[in-house]
Amino acid sequence: MAPKRSTNLNRYFAGLAVVLIGLYALLVFAGPSGSISEKLTPRLGLDLQGGTTVRLRAATPKGDAPANSQLEQARQIIENRVNATGVAEFEVVIEGDRNLVISVPGQERDDIRRIGQPAQLRFREVLSHSPSQAGAAAKSGNSAAAPTVKPGQAGVGIAAPPTRESVLAKFSPVAVQAAEQATDSAAVSSPQLAPKFDLVKQLTPAEIAQLPVKFALYVPQVTCAMLNNRPAGSIVNQNQQAVACEEKGSTKYLLDKAKVLGTDVSKASFGNDKGRWEVLLNFNNSGQDRWADLTRKTVGKQVAVVLDNQVVSAPVIEGPINDGRATISGSGIGRSEAQKLSDQLKYGALPLSFNVDTAESLSPTLGVEQLKAGLLAGGIGLALVVVYSLLYYRMLGLVTVASLAVAGAIVYASVVLLGRGIGFTLTLAGVAGLIVSIGITADSFVVFFERIKDEIKAGRSVRSAVPRAWVRARRTILVADFVSFLAAAVLYFLAAGAVKGFAFTLGLSTVVDLFIVLVFTHPLVELLSRYSWFSSSKVTGLSRFQARAETGPGASPKPANPALEGGRA
Repeated sequence: MAPKRSTNLNRYFAGLAVVLIGLYALLVFAGPSGSISEKLTPRLGLDLQGGTTVRLRAATPKGDAPANSQLEQARQIIENRVNATGVAEFEVVIEGDRNLVISVPGQERDDIRRIGQPAQLRFREVLSHSPSQAGAAAKSGNSAAAPTVKPGQAGVGIAAPPTRESVLAKFSPVAVQAAEQATDSAAVSSPQLAPKFDLVKQLTPAEIAQLPVKFALYVPQVTCAMLNNRPAGSIVNQNQQAVACEEKGSTKYLLDKAKVLGTDVSKASFGNDKGRWEVLLNFNNSGQDRWADLTRKTVGKQVAVVLDNQVVSAPVIEGPINDGRATISGSGIGRSEAQKLSDQLKYGALPLSFNVDTAESLSPTLGVEQLKAGLLAGGIGLALVVVYSLLYYRMLGLVTVASLAVAGAIVYASVVLLGRGIGFTLTLAGVAGLIVSIGITADSFVVFFERIKDEIKAGRSVRSAVPRAWVRARRTILVADFVSFLAAAVLYFLAAGAVKGFAFTLGLSTVVDLFIVLVFTHPLVELLSRYSWFSSSKVTGLSRFQARAETGPGASPKPANPALEGGRA
């Protein structure tokens, strides 16, 4: 029976080895590219690595302050976009009567700007297109490069904004009239007319947004780069035709009125299909009817998927799509873009448009000093636990040290992987949760070891005491860890801000503690108990308790002569 039991114990160690190797293999071979040290570095919060603060100023048609309800709704939507799990440590606060301040770890200013985009989704039929000046080599009307779609797919301070009249007044009446009557770019590209449109290069992005549709479409000086640089929300009016480009495109699309809106989407997610990242949409009942009607009328034509001011993709519709689903994909959509877009659509469009007012970097100096002090305190506490365990439990103290080391390795790998997967960000509060968990983990070992001593005091050998002690200690450990995890869960769901990070790491460490006790500490102690040297007073001191059990009060004395045992002479 012993070999069979030994085989069962080896399964625990083999399973633990598989978990450790799997976790660190994911760290090294999966995820973003970079050096080994970069791959093994957790995602740090504002207080540990610094970051960026961007101030977004709400833009309204008349330049006045928006309603407080709209500003609060925008804050909640942005917070949901960037911090849906509550542990990404993004901060979104209202400042004054029109500003939102977003603080994010790292230096991802472009990502923060995208976070503040309205995320107004529109599906518009492509009526025609014209080459942008940057892509003048392309022929007008060329749609050969367009992807195809099969059924089931779709591919700083605030001032009064400029008006269309004030922008057109900068051009000569001849130029304006020629642009309004143009049917292609050649009509406004003659040697006599072309110089009259050079003033386009002096227009601001807000003024570019006021150009009439034909002016923006056919005048070569109006490039895709200019159109993509228009303020957020420039073409969100669903009842007007618009001109837009893809992010890095060279073709300007003339788009019809929007027939399907982002509000028609009931669910948004993202995934990978044969190496291509895409956003998967499900329409609600009314949206399903609108989408089916649009695809029915545009068979063989292009339908542009427009997000704010840009065309995400403009696929050709191959047949009516009646199942209420659409797939957004394109050459510029990677995993991060697909995830951001799905989050934007999932949590809704912003009720306001925002412009970036200021962007500045934050220093982690204060947080680094506090981290050093916290790590010093944690190191002292860990050292005291190790010294106490070695002095009091001797060999069992080494089991404690080994268990803590394995638990630390699993927790660290989990923190790094969760940073990649759900955006978990390690802050000072999270570090505090990890330090507190050392005591919780050590408590589990103490309960187990004390039960072993109790069984030995009852007169059992070390080998027989370990499994009996485990049965009694297991229940106590399960209850204690359940209470700790429950407290961490309640704290996570009821708290906000950095406290969520503390609760998250505390709960994570509690789960890992239970796992280590079950698959490492208990099997290791049971394996060691089979060796005679393990019960030596010099190694573990357990034999002292066995001696006390044999000589203590109430113990039955052994007869001097075995022949006299049982009362026989």
